[in-house]
Amino acid sequence: MALVLASGSPRRLQLLRAAGVEIVAVRPPDVPEVPGPGEGAVAFARRVAAEKAAAVSEDRHLVLAADTVVHLHDELFGKPRDDAHAAWMLGRLAGRWHQVTTAWAIRAPGRRPRLRHATSRVRFRPLSPADIARYLACGESHDKAGAYAVQGQGAALVSRVAGSYTNVIGLPVEPVLADLARLGLAPSSERP
Repeated sequence: MALVLASGSPRRLQLLRAAGVEIVAVRPPDVPEVPGPGEGAVAFARRVAAEKAAAVSEDRHLVLAADTVVHLHDELFGKPRDDAHAAWMLGRLAGRWHQVTTAWAIRAPGRRPRLRHATSRVRFRPLSPADIARYLACGESHDKAGAYAVQGQGAALVSRVAGSYTNVIGLPVEPVLADLARLGLAPSSERP
């Protein structure tokens, strides 16, 4: 058995491949990522991950879908609309702890999906307007939830990560691999 990744995230694909997971297809579903009225950050991430898994038709392989949200309490920080929006997000997160939650759904053929989530805490160092402008100039914030990439130049914005670092990138590798193994998919480095 192999894996169909229901995500267009190059970071998730890279994390899974680095862990030795055999991916036979990448099929990002077209699922609206809009929170419902009063929907909290964790509930939103779990719902979207489940909808993404359900949207990919597959009857031979496991399907993995995920959604990552950056939140300060229940205030969501999605992908910024433009540089001004990204600057506002980074300014709001500066000098504070915030949360990054990734929900993932794994569906085996003929079975109900297994839905889980992990939350990491991230503390930004204090940021001046010049710090924010320098980071925005690198262009890295454009397609990132919370307007930063901890695995890139955004690492300079972060003073501490509590919990899974790979979760902040977009997928908590250790628990996802454990879930895949329970369903019969071991990374290639563990196969006989």
